[in-house]
Amino acid sequence: MRCVVQRSGSARVTVAGRVTGAIDAGLVVLAGFAPGDTEAELGWMARKLPRLRVFKDDEDRMNRSLQDVGGGILLVSQFTLYGDCRKGQRPSFIGSAPPDQALALYRRFGELLRQEWPTVAEGEFGAMMEVSLLNDGPVTLILEREHG
Repeated sequence: MRCVVQRSGSARVTVAGRVTGAIDAGLVVLAGFAPGDTEAELGWMARKLPRLRVFKDDEDRMNRSLQDVGGGILLVSQFTLYGDCRKGQRPSFIGSAPPDQALALYRRFGELLRQEWPTVAEGEFGAMMEVSLLNDGPVTLILEREHG
């Protein structure tokens, strides 16, 4: 499992002119899944995100988490996180979970994330989405949890 996490002042996802999910300040989480991902990887990531200390404290250090400052999580499926660009000019996505498996993993990850954090908004799996965000900092991190 691979996530790109961005600290945001606000963010939203639009599909065909309709807002499917929006948050004020918080984290935008672009989540990609690999074929071997299991409940262990999903649970680890769901527990990690609300506790990730990426928000500023009174001394301007990244020392606070969502648990400390509040806010939301905007979850967006992103199979392209497993794009391999080492050969040729077109990315290969064979490292991504197939769509049916990725959908099940995405849904389960959303459930686990909601067990850890009350405010989770989402994009729409498999849709052409427009993601708008105000990246606060900017702060962007890559979190990975390999199966096995």
